Amino acid sequence: MKSMALPLMCALALGASGAGSDDRDDKDKKPKISVKANPTMGMSPARIVASADLNGGANDYEALYCPAVAWEWGDDTKSTTSADCDPYEAGKSEIKRRFTADHVYRQAGDYRIQFRLKKKDKSIAGGSTSVKIRPGLGDPGGGTH
Repeated sequence: MKSMALPLMCALALGASGAGSDDRDDKDKKPKISVKANPTMGMSPARIVASADLNGGANDYEALYCPAVAWEWGDDTKSTTSADCDPYEAGKSEIKRRFTADHVYRQAGDYRIQFRLKKKDKSIAGGSTSVKIRPGLGDPGGGTH
């Protein structure tokens, strides 16, 4: 299954525009989230490790400093985390660029994993990927007996 990357969900000013320029540095581009699952396919019960990477944008981008993290696993379960960070300092504070979490799927199915960065209950960035879980010993009637 392939990962989908979504641009930031809100229009955030990133400094000098340079729109239409193909030679902008990576730090001048809008940050994007790419989400991956490993493995992308398994048999129940299956432990899946999901990772989300923030690519592009400035390293001290205030709007993405110290966000809450929410994972929706596609099986009616969610995981959320937040950090207790020092106050933002321009030029010193750095944004986190990699987020990981794991989840156990107990039943077969096709699931969409959704990742969100949040500030005060508002999604500011996100992405998703899919996993396929086949019947195994964890499913009624699955696997061999």
